[in-house]
Amino acid sequence: MPSKKRKSNRSFVDKHIGFFPLLTLIFIMWVLYRSLFQFPVWFDETIGKAVFFGLPVWLYVVMTGSRSVGETFAPYKLKNGLLLGLAFGGIFGFVSAILALYQRGGVVQAAWVFSSPVYWREFFLAMMTAFWETLLFYSFVMTIVQEKFTRWTTTEQVFVVGLIFLLFHAPNTLLRFDLSLVLPQLLLMLLFGIGQAYLFAARRNSYALILSHAIWGMVLLVHFW
Repeated sequence: MPSKKRKSNRSFVDKHIGFFPLLTLIFIMWVLYRSLFQFPVWFDETIGKAVFFGLPVWLYVVMTGSRSVGETFAPYKLKNGLLLGLAFGGIFGFVSAILALYQRGGVVQAAWVFSSPVYWREFFLAMMTAFWETLLFYSFVMTIVQEKFTRWTTTEQVFVVGLIFLLFHAPNTLLRFDLSLVLPQLLLMLLFGIGQAYLFAARRNSYALILSHAIWGMVLLVHFW
């Protein structure tokens, strides 16, 4: 029985031998794309990430025959995932609104952001961003890390995924923000990446991560950016 278990673990490792080379290639191509080209945000979050995030994952799944990545998007997980994502996103939104109110002072006033077509355009982009990043960093990276490094603790796996999430976002953060704001932004990215990784490790439900990610992005846009 132990020999069969070792053989099964070895087969996972052998099957995923191309994981880190592919991930490195994705990172290099993404950094070059963001550095050399200046396309509109809608293009980056839809077509750009579809090409650089979605296509490599699809090719990897086809070539290895891995079904575990697709299982994170199983239809039966949709309802619970959306409810869970709404709950986590709502908590984050509430806490962020309170922090924004505390920082700026003043009183609470109604803001009819939901009636603005600009809001829903930005929410669509947030959903696209959340979908492609969830697919790459959690459905793909987190799943393979869990299968490849079975002896690691969940905390170790989560921390590695959080660092990978941060690494992919660091170049764009350095380009967009002043040096005085870079460190807080990077810390926020790391904490968010780790939090999402813990949620994925607990539920293995990509729908939950997509919605919580999208709400997180909209909260930052409305209250802080």
